[in-house]
Amino acid sequence: MESEDGGAGGGAGLETAEKIIRRWDSTVSQDDREKMIFSGDRQEADRYLQAVDEIQRSLHSTSFPSSSSGDRNPTLRIAMARLEDEFRWILLSHASAVDPESLLVDTPRSNSASSHFDHFSAAAGEDEAESDAGEGDSASFGDGSSHGGGIGSSSSSRRSIKSATSIREIDLIPADAIADLRTIAERMISAGYLRECIQVYGSVRKSAIDASFKNLGIEKLSIGDIQRLEWEVLENKIRRWIKAAKACIRTLFASEKRLSQQIFEGLGSGSGSDDACFLETVKGPAIQLFNFAEAISISRRSPEKLFKILDLHDALADLFPDIELVFESKQAESIRVQAAEVLSRLAEAARGILSEFENAVLREPSKVPIPGGTIHPLTRYPGDQSVPEFDFGELEEERTPLALHLIWIIVILESNLQGKSQHYKDTSLAHLFMMNNVHYIVHKIKGSPELREMIGDEYLRKLTGKFRLAATNYQRAAWVKVLHCLRDEGLHVSGSFSSGVSKSVLRERFKSFNAMFEEVHRTQSTWLVPDTQLREELRISISEKLLPAYRSFLGRFRSHIESGRHPEQYIKYSWEDLDAAVMDLFEGNSATQQLRRKSG
Repeated sequence: MESEDGGAGGGAGLETAEKIIRRWDSTVSQDDREKMIFSGDRQEADRYLQAVDEIQRSLHSTSFPSSSSGDRNPTLRIAMARLEDEFRWILLSHASAVDPESLLVDTPRSNSASSHFDHFSAAAGEDEAESDAGEGDSASFGDGSSHGGGIGSSSSSRRSIKSATSIREIDLIPADAIADLRTIAERMISAGYLRECIQVYGSVRKSAIDASFKNLGIEKLSIGDIQRLEWEVLENKIRRWIKAAKACIRTLFASEKRLSQQIFEGLGSGSGSDDACFLETVKGPAIQLFNFAEAISISRRSPEKLFKILDLHDALADLFPDIELVFESKQAESIRVQAAEVLSRLAEAARGILSEFENAVLREPSKVPIPGGTIHPLTRYPGDQSVPEFDFGELEEERTPLALHLIWIIVILESNLQGKSQHYKDTSLAHLFMMNNVHYIVHKIKGSPELREMIGDEYLRKLTGKFRLAATNYQRAAWVKVLHCLRDEGLHVSGSFSSGVSKSVLRERFKSFNAMFEEVHRTQSTWLVPDTQLREELRISISEKLLPAYRSFLGRFRSHIESGRHPEQYIKYSWEDLDAAVMDLFEGNSATQQLRRKSG
């Protein structure tokens, strides 16, 4: 369009450029506003851009600063309004949410932590070595820079972010659309319309991020809203947040950063427009993302929250090097600071829960036995103040500091429970109490994959052996005297002309058995074994010892009793009666359970 002679031809070129600009004046009619130059003939788009260039060249030849050239030239104002509309339209045409499946492809760090405690005591900003990702897959736009302002080679920041193997950038907008956006942005910024360009870009791209957040299950909740939720609901949200946070930092935000660089990098004189547009887009969503973890970190502490808080800490610690890469600019410092502070608060919350739990175990003062030997509240939610001895060298497997801390708390808890068991006057109830409580600890460890992994199978086997030993000791203390009544010793009379069995001793033996069994049944029906499976296993173990012994004794000596007077006073129960009676045990019945007898 330029005239070769730069004189009258230059004036003719400017006049033609102004006609092209005014033909696409968005302010003339609604139809003109809705019709987009970049949606149709590419040659028309090229002519329009050349017309804008001609207007700007004419203004640069004057003494007017570029920042005010739009104000002094109405044609340029019309051009900038049109380019702003075109810029918005192209962005909106590619502003749909990212497919969550493409975001949720996990890309773990090559040197990420293998356990919670690798980062637990570390400072929030601790350096972590990165593995080299090689050349990377920087986007190529072919002829896309033909309209001016070529994208050129990657900057040092682009190389930096691609060096993290965990970063997985995706194409948010097609290459040809990016090229068009860059040509428009270049002309708007050179005309002094940087602020308008940033506002349009940030508004549209933020809406796209909000839609992606919704697909990832990230809700707009205030810190107060989060803290009012039930813990069971929060547990599910924490699991979802960890997956979403990885997708947002490593893919969504990283890809938004790359997009802003592809469109704005190098445009303007030291403007940092790419960083400005990136932050305009992601600052709000990033704050929203980290607010969730912050709300958890400052919520009321309780033991059941420990592992989910550690999960959050572990995930955020693993993401922190990526956060530093994605938000590396000076303008993004506030986001890095927020992430570091949240990481620190999560670590403090976990340490606080452990400390409070340990103090509860060490300082619980009650000396009143728990009725029925059931689970002590100390076991459910962590005493003597004495500290037990424990040789950690006995553990063959290596342990993290957190695992050793938890084992130490369990050792203290077990020692305190042992002390509390001494307050029971009935030795068999003391053993039942220990069986219940150590079994509860084992059950909780087995029910938590995180806790089981940290405690380890070796120590878990030790605990399992302890509650089984307590069950054996209970049976010995409670049932040996009962079974002792069913022995043969002392029943036979040497040198007698009778059958050789002393009926008087035999009658006393039956009477003793009946009295002892009735007392055990009366007492232990009020005792409680809360775990259904453990209760059933204990009953079966008792029956397997008691019933064969009673049936054998009854078979050998029944005739001696039945041949005498009032045999029902001595043989009061069949073996079926005893079997049914054992099924009454450990139910925690407050009222005395009566022994049932079979009719006849």
